[in-house]
Amino acid sequence: MSEPSSQLIDLALQGGGSHGAFTWGVLDRLLEEPRLHIEAISGTSAGAMNGAVMVAAHAAGGAAAARTALEDFWRRVSQAAAFSPLQRSPMDRLLGRWSLDRSPAYLAFDFMARVFSPYDFPLGALNPLAKVLAESVDFARLATAPIKLFITATNVRTGRPRVFRNAEMSPDVLLASACLPTMFQAVEIDGEAYWDGGYSGNPTMTPLIEECVSDDTIIVGINPVERPGIPKTARDILNRLNEVSFNAVLLKELRMMALLRRVASAAAADAGVAHWSQMRVHLIRSEMMVELDSSSKLNAEWAFLCLLRDEGRRVADAFLAAHGTDLGKRSTLDIDRSLDGK
Repeated sequence: MSEPSSQLIDLALQGGGSHGAFTWGVLDRLLEEPRLHIEAISGTSAGAMNGAVMVAAHAAGGAAAARTALEDFWRRVSQAAAFSPLQRSPMDRLLGRWSLDRSPAYLAFDFMARVFSPYDFPLGALNPLAKVLAESVDFARLATAPIKLFITATNVRTGRPRVFRNAEMSPDVLLASACLPTMFQAVEIDGEAYWDGGYSGNPTMTPLIEECVSDDTIIVGINPVERPGIPKTARDILNRLNEVSFNAVLLKELRMMALLRRVASAAAADAGVAHWSQMRVHLIRSEMMVELDSSSKLNAEWAFLCLLRDEGRRVADAFLAAHGTDLGKRSTLDIDRSLDGK
């Protein structure tokens, strides 16, 4: 039997704190597939960091180097968090729960975030990831890497997304893409202040379509689009609000793609519209992300990160087994549902 032909793809990586280790697992599995060639990555927050680490290392040593770099990055994240006061309570550890909801330090932090601003403190809640990124990403190599990288951050003044590209990458760009305004002061770049890119694109699909030739986009989803039941506690309500807002722009872009697909025959002469309408969209996600609560996004214990990595590898493997032959042929995510209001 002949080997399957190579397939050009691009990736859209969502953000979600330490839940980004799930994306690490997905990337780790995809990088094992020699027939898959990644043209570009669009990422936000943890997705931005996964993308930057992977692209820079891949430029240096290919897929094997990228897999090693991703593991080293997440290990550094875990080591940096080892001395954080945000740790699971003894009862949660005993019962095997990954939540921080019963952690005294987390409860105090959660209360303070509702009352105080990062600007109320002299150091403005310095981001511990700054040192980790400096050690994990070769930004000079990233600037000229063959895989295109698009990182989204939200301009605080305008509320609009800014998409940074390879040559613009720096630790500040990645920190801006992951800057939660209740935890950190806005990151200033070129005289403008930026917050988490999830508010304006989680991740942004547009550059994958306008600046790439690949017709297959694999979305790695972290934030659940659908969640059963009605949230009733204050924390659950805020968590669901964040999920809805962080998914809103992505869903709008998918809706636009579905609409253009329907009108493509009438606009076939427009190459730009034609490319939008021909995009094949795929989604890799896990029900585990629905079961995890929002506080676990701040849990960076190595055992938890490895659990998420293994789940990412598992669902990526299942996706390839079920839909690997669909790549290059058809979408496996039904984006037309969005036009029917379902």
